[in-house]
Amino acid sequence: MIRPDPGSRHERLDALRGFAVLWMAVFHFCFDLAWFRYAGWDFYRDPFWLQQRTAIVSLFLLCAGAGQACALAAGQPWARFWRRWAQVAGCAVLVSLGSWLVFPRSYISFGVLHGMALMLILLRALGPRLPLAALWPLGLLLVLLPQFAAHPFFDARWSNWVGLVTRRPVTEDYVPVLPWLGVMLWGYALARWRPAWLAGGIVPSLRPLAVLGRWSLSFYMLHQPLLIGGLWLFRQATIGA
Repeated sequence: MIRPDPGSRHERLDALRGFAVLWMAVFHFCFDLAWFRYAGWDFYRDPFWLQQRTAIVSLFLLCAGAGQACALAAGQPWARFWRRWAQVAGCAVLVSLGSWLVFPRSYISFGVLHGMALMLILLRALGPRLPLAALWPLGLLLVLLPQFAAHPFFDARWSNWVGLVTRRPVTEDYVPVLPWLGVMLWGYALARWRPAWLAGGIVPSLRPLAVLGRWSLSFYMLHQPLLIGGLWLFRQATIGA
């Protein structure tokens, strides 16, 4: 039995975001196992893991774009947008600081939260001014642009946030504006094109995913410290046994 949509929540979108968060947690747990040398997986070169990362980030940004379309359709004021944006940007700063402590040579200077913070501003400002028909080809152009417009100027840490790099920077997470703004635009366009797809309810079995999706930022910030801390304690316990 499908539950009705409560209030202004888009439970289908929440559940999709929750699925992305859960997938990300499994991915990061596997990464942590490799980092602690409990597994021999190569997260930096193996296509199996690289493609999963691309799929997870894509799903997150599709949800973020769709979420902005829903917020604008509901008349969300700029003040509320900036409050949420400040949370994302603040967490991005914490991610940079935390990763610098753990990975000083490959710390995260422009990861998924940094990218989302900047891309959300661009989408909020430009999205409502663009016709729906223009969003699809524009998104495709942004996705493809790094393939034929890369330049060494953008390889520096202070400029690689644009995405037009000739080589991937040495960092644990890298989500530049290009090509990823194109993916977020597609999520925004999809929600504008078919808002009914997100307006319905969900089956009860998906309810936990929807709850997780509503707390995605908090979960994102907490899951890695808990996973790494748990594995570290496990290692200490097994060493002392």
